[in-house]
Amino acid sequence: MADELICGVDIGSSKIATVVGIKTEASEDLKIIGFNTTPSRGVRKGLIVDISEVTASVEQSVEKAERMAGHKLSGAYVSVGGPHIASLNSHGIVAVSNPQGEINEEDVERVIEAARAISLSTTREIIDVSARDFMVDGQAGIKNAVGMSGVRLEVDTHIITASVTNLKNIDRVFDDLGLQNRGFVFSGSAAASSVLTNTEKELGAVLVDIGGGKIDVAIYVDGALSYSSAIAIGARHITNDIAVGLRISLDSAEKIKLHLSKSIHQAQALKKKTTPQLNFNDLNLPEAVNEVSLKTLVDGIIAPRLEEIFKLVFEEIEKSGFGQMVPSGLVITGGGALTVGMVESGRKIIGLPIRLGVPDKVSGLVDEIMDPQYATTVGLLLYGSDNMVAGESGFKNFNKIWKDFSIGGSVGKMKNFFKQFIP
Repeated sequence: MADELICGVDIGSSKIATVVGIKTEASEDLKIIGFNTTPSRGVRKGLIVDISEVTASVEQSVEKAERMAGHKLSGAYVSVGGPHIASLNSHGIVAVSNPQGEINEEDVERVIEAARAISLSTTREIIDVSARDFMVDGQAGIKNAVGMSGVRLEVDTHIITASVTNLKNIDRVFDDLGLQNRGFVFSGSAAASSVLTNTEKELGAVLVDIGGGKIDVAIYVDGALSYSSAIAIGARHITNDIAVGLRISLDSAEKIKLHLSKSIHQAQALKKKTTPQLNFNDLNLPEAVNEVSLKTLVDGIIAPRLEEIFKLVFEEIEKSGFGQMVPSGLVITGGGALTVGMVESGRKIIGLPIRLGVPDKVSGLVDEIMDPQYATTVGLLLYGSDNMVAGESGFKNFNKIWKDFSIGGSVGKMKNFFKQFIP
């Protein structure tokens, strides 16, 4: 396998982040070689509201990431999130095609395709179908059915759907920039792949990705994604509350929010208590707000909004029906996860263990990217890496095989090419 470039573009409400990684034979780790984050324009609550502004922001982010990586990008995986996301669980059944009863990759693909055959509105499109559990001749709990013996194969799948309009708008942005869209990935599952451990997924955990304009929720049960949804509220609402409460501009409120989160985290790291009065002289705010009471800001302005956020998250967990199956609790990530008091509020309201999710599982230029706000961005790379390996011999890679096929190519490649058409 030659070194392959993988790129992910996270189109969020507050930022557009582009990351470029390379998968090498020498190392198992995915190595990051290029990264850029640009303020987002034209996106609200995860939905594109102005195509020209989004195109300009994505172009700027991709160009800078290309410059850092030293490679021209041909395509990228893109994140999709927001209130237009919906999910459902579906069941599929097929007869095993092999007379000897051995289940092969083709049977697995057929049973997932059978589960995918659901009635769907013309305004919705399936962006992901993942197998939760296989059943062979009535025996449940099978994670990988390939190679097992049986005559009847069943599968429980998790299907994520999104608004066709928004997906077409993202495709339009990519077309305008001459980039190929390698696939849509739900932000919640992308973030989960970069911050959740295998143990948490197996035991059952809730991933809460708090973005600027929306919150994506992904619930894992028995190692598989089982529920996906989004809430139309985000960290920007906290900024709005600070702006209204202190009678200042949104820019100043954002500076205060970030400064507060940073100073509280630093104080906790140094194990010293923060002063009851906060000094904002260093921020050079245009408004004459130099000192504010910590209690007023945290308990009076930020805490009520955090309470509302966690009540909505709790409602989503209840709605999913998996409330009793997530002993690992919540893993909070995304830019809003760093808001002061976030973890404490969640523990109080939801009553489950809570931790902050920081992306890992990658190497290279990671200093900037090891931050909760880039969990989805790193997750897109990990998703691309997994799919690249999984698709090496799959029929989905028909175009790639055809591209790689040349007159001087090996006989083995030709055999593999024709093997796909033999039943």
